[in-house]
Amino acid sequence: MLSDIDLIRDFVKLSIQKKEVLLSNSTLQGETVYKINQLTAKKEGVIVTTKLESTLNPFLVKYKSNYWQLITQVLAEYNFILIGDIDNRGFYQYEYCQIPEGYQMHCEKAANLWRTWWKYRQRIQGKVIQLELLIRIRNTWYPIRSLSVSDGLTYIETLGSEIAVSLEDLVIWLSKTKENK
Repeated sequence: MLSDIDLIRDFVKLSIQKKEVLLSNSTLQGETVYKINQLTAKKEGVIVTTKLESTLNPFLVKYKSNYWQLITQVLAEYNFILIGDIDNRGFYQYEYCQIPEGYQMHCEKAANLWRTWWKYRQRIQGKVIQLELLIRIRNTWYPIRSLSVSDGLTYIETLGSEIAVSLEDLVIWLSKTKENK
């Protein structure tokens, strides 16, 4: 029997390949209905949809789903990231995003970015512009200049601005792959 993460990975992979799906385990079911692949959670209803019409169609993911973080993680593995605001049905749109060569995308809690930053900070200290870690802000990848935590918030400073996010918020960031360090 497929685990939830494996079923979600298979659903995303087949959907990207524009193939119809028929998958299930005890909690999730993936199927094709009228040229739309949809993933349904037994206790929540439809939680992900994507059309099978053209290349790299967006995925729509239900925000209030218990599987939202897991789905976001899997979509990030295939370079799909959250774009725009929530729609009137409670779904976020995820679109394909070209990742710069030599980088790996992460879509994780800000606390994980902080841990990674802590490991890198000695190596990048003193550099004017470090390219080890990048964060996506306003549809552009920016190098992270500094990162600090205070009162449950993570403050991320880039060349252009500073943003504050909760340690529990998901952030999209890139790290150099091991062979490019």
